[in-house]
Amino acid sequence: MNAKLESGVTTRPVTRQTFDEVLVPTYAPAAMVPVRASGLDLWDQNGKHYLDFTAGIAVTSLGHAHPALVDALTKQINTLWHLGNGYTNEPVLRLALALTDATFADRAFFCNSGAEANEAALKLARKYAHAKFGAHKSRIVSCLSSFHGRTLFTVSVGGQPKYTEGFEPLPQEINHIPYNDIAAARAAITDDVAAVIVEPIQGEGGVIPGDPAFLKALRERCDETGALLVFDEVQSGVGRTGSLYAYMETGVTPDILTTAKALGNGYPIGAMLTTTAIAEHFSVGSHGTTYGGNPLAATVALNVVETINQPAFLARVKQASAKLFANLEKLAADYPQLFGKVRGQGLLIGLPVADAFKGRAKDYTKAAEALGLMLLIAGPDVIRLAPALIVSDEQIAEADRIMRAAADAILAAV
Repeated sequence: MNAKLESGVTTRPVTRQTFDEVLVPTYAPAAMVPVRASGLDLWDQNGKHYLDFTAGIAVTSLGHAHPALVDALTKQINTLWHLGNGYTNEPVLRLALALTDATFADRAFFCNSGAEANEAALKLARKYAHAKFGAHKSRIVSCLSSFHGRTLFTVSVGGQPKYTEGFEPLPQEINHIPYNDIAAARAAITDDVAAVIVEPIQGEGGVIPGDPAFLKALRERCDETGALLVFDEVQSGVGRTGSLYAYMETGVTPDILTTAKALGNGYPIGAMLTTTAIAEHFSVGSHGTTYGGNPLAATVALNVVETINQPAFLARVKQASAKLFANLEKLAADYPQLFGKVRGQGLLIGLPVADAFKGRAKDYTKAAEALGLMLLIAGPDVIRLAPALIVSDEQIAEADRIMRAAADAILAAV
């Protein structure tokens, strides 16, 4: 018998220190370890309560342990878990119908994450370009400070050198332009470009909304050159902005859209959505993934989409957004030595720190966490708020109270 299996590892006490002992150090998690949650309420190993305004980085948009999702997943767990990709299943077929009915797309490809969805999108774009125009049409244009995943391909497409350092040589024929720079876009998108990939709202880059004129310029230039326009909606999609997908508010329709994060509310799933004319350039065996379209993940995602894609639900997201924006704007006005101008859309919001506190956004989120509020950062200079879309007015008010207390604590320590 394996001694390790005999040691009762499933019941052995674990702490934050265990992370440092047995996990690859690709993250630096908080000192506290969450153990249970419901809605936006979360408790750690010591029983301390937190208000979660991170949603697992814009993932648990219906909150933790949502009853409808728990019920749907439990039923599916007792029905059918997994099939190889030599078979399809009913949940994934229903999910594909729901997403294509609700968007510009005719076809869906399912995978496990946003990185995989973007990998599929970029591979498909190159396959399409090579078939339609020839192998010379292979260049990809992205934006500086963008984030599209952690595979070698997608991290190279993302415009942040800190994520590619030490992994060279990188995939070639990838160029980056400043976000919201129309002149740079027009100059960069020439006849050898296969695809332009853009976040309609830059998330990791600082929660910066795309200028509608910039996004329209990308669409126009792609049409002129035969390039495909890819919208990365991994973070902005599935109701986060107050529409099912952010593109619906821009007046711009992409050729390919990628979605993940909130699509599974914490159950890993990603999807690439596109048209029939583009999708047909992926033939049997040209791309795939073992778990893509898994019945468990598809069941959860279908219930997420059907819950969120309702007029009343999306209207409430915009209402909650207005309340949260108003509170944050007042907070910034009351603490100008700490905060800059609030920005974002829907319930994806960035609060930049003031010049005197550049590089210290993490200090503020730690102070808030100590007081019971979980927040994110978007780079070293921006505090990011991405609460579950079901956030209540009372929870918005409580977050405001804690954020003010955290601001006082930061200033008292100066």
